[in-house]
Amino acid sequence: MVYSVDNGVQTEMEKSIDDWLPITSSRNAKWWYSAFHNVTAMVGAGVLSLPYAMSELGWGPGIAVLILSWVITLYTLWQMVEMHEMVPGKRFDRYHELGQHVFGEKLGLWIVIPQQLVVEVGANIVYMVTGGKSLKKFHDVVCRDCKSIKLTYFIMISASAHFVLSQLPNFNSISGVSLAAAVMSLRYVTEIKIIPPLRSYSTIAWGASVDKGKQENVEYGYKSASTSGTVFNFLSALGNVAFAYAGHNVVLEIQATIPSTPEKPSKKSMWRGVIIAYIIVAICYFPVALVGYWAFGNAVDDDILITLGKPRWLIAMANMMVVVHLMGSYQIYAMPVFDMIETVLVKKLHFPPGLTLRLIARSVYVGNAHFLLLLFFSVQDELTSSHTCSLHNVHRYNLPILQRTARVLWWICICANHILRELPSHFSSHKPEEAL
Repeated sequence: MVYSVDNGVQTEMEKSIDDWLPITSSRNAKWWYSAFHNVTAMVGAGVLSLPYAMSELGWGPGIAVLILSWVITLYTLWQMVEMHEMVPGKRFDRYHELGQHVFGEKLGLWIVIPQQLVVEVGANIVYMVTGGKSLKKFHDVVCRDCKSIKLTYFIMISASAHFVLSQLPNFNSISGVSLAAAVMSLRYVTEIKIIPPLRSYSTIAWGASVDKGKQENVEYGYKSASTSGTVFNFLSALGNVAFAYAGHNVVLEIQATIPSTPEKPSKKSMWRGVIIAYIIVAICYFPVALVGYWAFGNAVDDDILITLGKPRWLIAMANMMVVVHLMGSYQIYAMPVFDMIETVLVKKLHFPPGLTLRLIARSVYVGNAHFLLLLFFSVQDELTSSHTCSLHNVHRYNLPILQRTARVLWWICICANHILRELPSHFSSHKPEEAL
C-alpha cells in the first residue's frame, strides 16, 4: 500500500524515498522551529475580525468563548504531540498514519485524508484570495488617485509568489518564510502614541485602537432587534472565534521534523515550542478582540483595519504584513498536501523522485488551486470558509479526542465540538434577514 504504518524493516529504496519526501527528508529542526511554525499555522488575518465577533457575543460570553477555545485547543494539541510517538520505536509523521493506527489501515485513510485535504486545500484557497484582497487594499490606500485594478489581478500576483515558494523542498527549508510570517503576527509594543516603523498587524490593530480611545456614544448591546437575528449573529461569532484556532491538522508533520531519541523524545521540544506559540497567540488574540471591542463597540467592522481607517500609511503597512504572513501560512498548509501528492507519484505510480517531479507536481497543484478559486470566486467566501471552518474544528475538537480517550475532558471537548463546529459553520454564511 502507498500509506503503510507497518513496523517492518525499510528497504534501501523506501528509505531513499522517505529521505526525499518533504515531511521526512529533514529531521534536524530545533524547538523554536515548532514555535513559529505553529504561530504561522494558527494566527491569521482572521484575528482582525475578533472585535466584530465580540460585538456579536457581548462581553461575558465573548471573553468566555475566547478563553475556552484557547484552553480546549491547547489540550487537544497536547494530545496530538503525545500521540506522535505513543508506540515504542514508531513515529506517526503524518496525520493519516495516526488515523490508520487508531481506526485501521483503510478506515483511517477514509476518515482522515478527505477531511485533511479539504482543510488544507481550502485554507490555501482562502489564503490566496485573502492575500489578493490585502494587496488590493494596500494599493488602494497607497495610491488613491491611481486607476482601479480588479481584485483578480492581485490574486494572480499572490498566486505567483506561491508558485515560487512552493518549490522549497521541505518544512525546514521554509523556516525563514515561516519566521517572517510569525513576526508579522506579533511584535512587542513599547509605545502607543508614537508607532514604531516595524509593527505586526495585530499590534497595529489594538495599538491604534488604544490611541483612538473609547469612541463617543459607544454601545455594547446586541445589534439585532430580533431574537432570531441575535441568535444567528451569536452562532456566527462562535464560528469565527473557533476558526481562529487552527494548526492541529499539521502538528504531526511539524513534529516529524524534530529529532528524537529514547533519552530525548521529540515531544519535549515540540511541546516547548507549542507553549511559546500559544502564549504568542494569546498576546495576539486577546488584546485585539478586547481593545477593539472596547474602543468601537457595535460600530466595529468585520475587519478592524477598516474601522480604524487612518493613518493611511499604518493601514497600508498592516495590509502588507497580512500578505507576508499569508505567504508563510500557505506553505505550512501546502506542505502536507505536497507530501501526499509526491508519495502517490513515487510509491504508487513509480515516478523517479527528483527536482523535475517536484517542480511539475507542485506547480500543477498551485495552478489548479488558483483555477478553482477564479472559477468559483463568487461563492468562494461562503462555501470554502464555512466548510473549512467546520473541518478545522473536527481536527481541533473531535479527532484528537477520538484517538485518545481522556474521561471528563473527553466529554467537555465533544460538547464544545458540537457547539463550535456544526451550528456556527452553517449559520456563519447566512444573514438573519435571508433566513427570515
